[in-house]
Amino acid sequence: MRTVRSVLAAAIAVMCVGSAIPRSTACPGCNPTSVPLSEQFEQADVVVLAKWVSATRSNGRTAGTTTYELVSALKAPNEAPAKKSGEKVGSTRPLQLSATSPTNEAGEKPAETKTPALVNLEPGEKITLIRFRAGKKGDQFLLTGSRTTAIEWNSPLQATDATYAYIANLPKRSQPTRERLAYFMDYLEHPDQLISSDAYSEFAVAPYKVIAPMADIMPREKLRTWVTSTDTPGAHMGLYGLMLGLCGTPDDVTLFEQQVFQSSQEFRLGIHGLTSGYLLLTGTEGLDRLDRLKLSAKYVLDADGNPVLDKNGEKTPLPFTETYAAMQALRFMWTYAEGRIPQERLRESMRLLLERPELADLVITDLARWRDWSVQDRLMDLYGAEEYNIPSIKRAIVRYMLVGSKFKPTGKDEKPPAHVERAKKHLDQLREQDPKTASDAERFFYLN
Repeated sequence: MRTVRSVLAAAIAVMCVGSAIPRSTACPGCNPTSVPLSEQFEQADVVVLAKWVSATRSNGRTAGTTTYELVSALKAPNEAPAKKSGEKVGSTRPLQLSATSPTNEAGEKPAETKTPALVNLEPGEKITLIRFRAGKKGDQFLLTGSRTTAIEWNSPLQATDATYAYIANLPKRSQPTRERLAYFMDYLEHPDQLISSDAYSEFAVAPYKVIAPMADIMPREKLRTWVTSTDTPGAHMGLYGLMLGLCGTPDDVTLFEQQVFQSSQEFRLGIHGLTSGYLLLTGTEGLDRLDRLKLSAKYVLDADGNPVLDKNGEKTPLPFTETYAAMQALRFMWTYAEGRIPQERLRESMRLLLERPELADLVITDLARWRDWSVQDRLMDLYGAEEYNIPSIKRAIVRYMLVGSKFKPTGKDEKPPAHVERAKKHLDQLREQDPKTASDAERFFYLN
């Protein structure tokens, strides 16, 4: 069971974290799928639109090549200094014009593509990349590159006229985030997949504190369609759920419940964001329902709370991913939606998950972070119990007691709360009962 939890949780974490995007500042519940084009273009020294002309495959001795004809330049190389050690910033030293040979001395394809560095990017200029790219005459591509003594090109990105118009009007990254997101909001679910994916990525890396106040301009009717459509990319669903939760009305509650409480056995990308949006809209009343159908339940239940039976008449186990997503929604409400649901009510729901051994270590960590000291005796009972006799759970319990035992007085002669003394006694007991686990838990564990 723990192995399954570990694999699934790791997969969820990867999809939620993305490649190099700090999740502490990015939109919660969103799954960044790529670095936004605006960021890519900002980092590039050259951005041009070009048309495919011809291509030659590798013959085994020489590398394949593809030739493009420049249509227009969105960013010219002379607008940025050449990247060369010792060269002064702002230099406009002429770039070399000789092409890099498409093969090395051994007749092998080089690791990177370099082509003539263009001083004046004029329409009609030919650009040859040392890589084969299939295409037909007239196909349009966006080329980006870095300027050194030559231009080192990245992989071409196929672009339609709509793509080019979208990119040509991208707001500068120096503009306020709200203004930038207002532009991208119009392109969510655009028919051109490149455009819709990029617009989504801009929201996925934006801080929630910027997205939330935009509820007044969010396209509610479109969001209602998107969260119910099978054509909506799963990666986008979490964002749309959050947005609908922010701008929705009581009329949207039924729609949310149909999506959140589906009798699904499949992994549903974006269910965390949908559940969070549902709680934003419904508050404590929605959390009561979530408690019954997701947090307390071990089997899939229908809207009336009755078990859903499989084709053999057996109860259907509730997928771990559904419970985990509900737990993530609790975390979201605690961190981002202050006051929407009372903190003690959120703690109450999180405590329900102590009955799920496969989640217990995560739940105990959250309860310690949330300063919930009401479960000290319960955790001592669980320590070493059959389904909880797992190193990660036992370490989590020790660390819970470590956090609970700390006391920083704010005034003279202030006495520590009762939970502090209880935690100290429990900690001493664990150190005596299981010194190795206690030592492992305390090692490299620092408290603020």
